[in-house]
Amino acid sequence: MQSGQTAGRDDRFDLDERLLEYAADIVRLTEKMPRNMAAAHVAGQMLRSGTSALPNHGEAQAAESPADFIHKLSICLKELRETRRWLRLTQRVPFVTKPDTVTPLLTETEELIRIFYRNIQTARKNSTKGGTPDES
Repeated sequence: MQSGQTAGRDDRFDLDERLLEYAADIVRLTEKMPRNMAAAHVAGQMLRSGTSALPNHGEAQAAESPADFIHKLSICLKELRETRRWLRLTQRVPFVTKPDTVTPLLTETEELIRIFYRNIQTARKNSTKGGTPDES
């Protein structure tokens, strides 16, 4: 992921921008993969799962209820976990000439997984606060 400053703010803390750059990195990686049958299959799967967090996060921002918000964030998390597996396979085979070039993308995937996992946990906790009072 490319990091930098935009209008005085760090894009690493702007999740929309971070997901946009992540999706762009996935696109760039898949474009570098060979055009044989196995690599094309993996590239296609990785392209679908690796770019889906960006639009699904947008859907979460327009959620109609707390449950809908949690559901859409969960889709992002699921797709990021799938992408992690495709990235690991890309490194293992390898489908790129320098498998170490996948490492920064795997690191970003792990960080995004942790962010979405924490966001889901927080959203679940906050959605139960409006329920029945604790009878301590």
